[in-house]
Amino acid sequence: MKAPRLQAAQACLRGAFLRSALLTRFNRRQSVSKGFHFHRFAFVLFFMAVPAAVAQQLSRQQLDTQYQEAVADFNAGRFDAAADKLEKVLPYATHSDVVHELLGMVYASLNERDKALDQLKLAVQLNPNSAAARTNLGTLLLQMGRHALAGEQFVKAQQLEPESYDANHDLGEFYVQAGRFADAQPLLAKAQMIQPSYDNGYDLVMADFMLGRLEDGRRTAKELLAQHNTGELHNLLARIDEKDGKFLEAANEYETAAHLDPSEDNLFDWGSEMLLHRTYEPAITIFRQATQRYPKSPRIFIGLGLALYSRGTYDEAVKALIAAADLAPTDAHCYYFLSKAYDSSPGQADEVIQRFRRYAELEPENALAQYYYALSLWKGKRSQNTSVDTTMVEALLKKSIALDGTIADSHVQLGDLYADQHEYEKSIPEYVSALELNPNLSDAHYRLGTDYVHTGKRDLAQQEFAVYQKLRAEHLAEIDKERAEVQQFVSSATNATGPQH
Repeated sequence: MKAPRLQAAQACLRGAFLRSALLTRFNRRQSVSKGFHFHRFAFVLFFMAVPAAVAQQLSRQQLDTQYQEAVADFNAGRFDAAADKLEKVLPYATHSDVVHELLGMVYASLNERDKALDQLKLAVQLNPNSAAARTNLGTLLLQMGRHALAGEQFVKAQQLEPESYDANHDLGEFYVQAGRFADAQPLLAKAQMIQPSYDNGYDLVMADFMLGRLEDGRRTAKELLAQHNTGELHNLLARIDEKDGKFLEAANEYETAAHLDPSEDNLFDWGSEMLLHRTYEPAITIFRQATQRYPKSPRIFIGLGLALYSRGTYDEAVKALIAAADLAPTDAHCYYFLSKAYDSSPGQADEVIQRFRRYAELEPENALAQYYYALSLWKGKRSQNTSVDTTMVEALLKKSIALDGTIADSHVQLGDLYADQHEYEKSIPEYVSALELNPNLSDAHYRLGTDYVHTGKRDLAQQEFAVYQKLRAEHLAEIDKERAEVQQFVSSATNATGPQH
């Protein structure tokens, strides 16, 4: 039953990469939009009683000038200069929340987070009703990984200014980062009503998408696209269409996103969409072009390898997946697909074995790493008509099972190894164990039936062969259904958009 399992793996791989890409894209946007806010430039200092000698050093006018210059330095990104000026002003303004707040933001910009935290806490203590000060403190706490405390500050800021765009947007973004999309959505929607913006609108579309509010998300995305025709918006709209079962529209949106912004994310998503719907030639073309643009991207090479494998071009698939393994030596996705391609094209045995050996050595407690290494040794050496070190293969498979006894394939392969040596008293229990874990393994039913024949248990053999035939028929029916769906998809895409390039 290889095809359905491979299909599930394709979907799983793409889902994992898409979630990763979405998070990466969101975090990248946060680094731009989620900075510190400082909107209060009025000079409000509360002078302390200081020694006359100190007081003579700076007049009130000089203090005012120093402060205004510090504000200008901060806005211009000259943080060292801003810090120097504010530190001279601070002794005269120990009760000024705005000075502490600005100095805290300057320290944060200089990555002196402990000093920044002290200043921002003082600013909030001096003016607990300042939503801006609480937002800046929350931003710093978030950067420091203190999520619960950060959330408290964002919530208080929103309570202080419930009609403020910034307060609603910042708290909404915080909830999105925390995966609390239901909490984020109404805040982002309110912020968008107060002051429509691209950044907030994008986050709102994403929250609606994650909540399954597809029509709301689609409507907002199209409103934003009318003003900002960006690749990331088309990519997000494609995900909405895909989740809504509108696969042709999704493919078109992914393509548009990739043309507008040929980023690694957008090219991968576009190629994956073609691959997911088994339009292999376009997928291969997209991934080939993407490898030229992003030669250091493991997932692009995995996508190319998977597309080539699905198309039946096994030798080239193995080469692409070897390249991916060299770029990401511990990426489990890569080795899964490399094992599949290698199973169909064992001609590059030495190269593949070397990668699986490295993986097993890098991940000695990884059951799948040991399993893949065992298979590469066993099948690779057999294809070269050389002797197989069955003792080592057996040891690796046993180690895989000891590390994780729930991997049915490890039991199947160990059963095959024993059956090939006519040790049926050992192979039968392995097949039985595999089928207890996954009763839909047609090959295991067939091999178990064969072993029962060899041991004279013909009634049991007939039962296994009957299950095998049933599963095989279901598998063939599923293949026919998939072919019809692919043909329909390709036909619709061709009629709607012309030939694929």
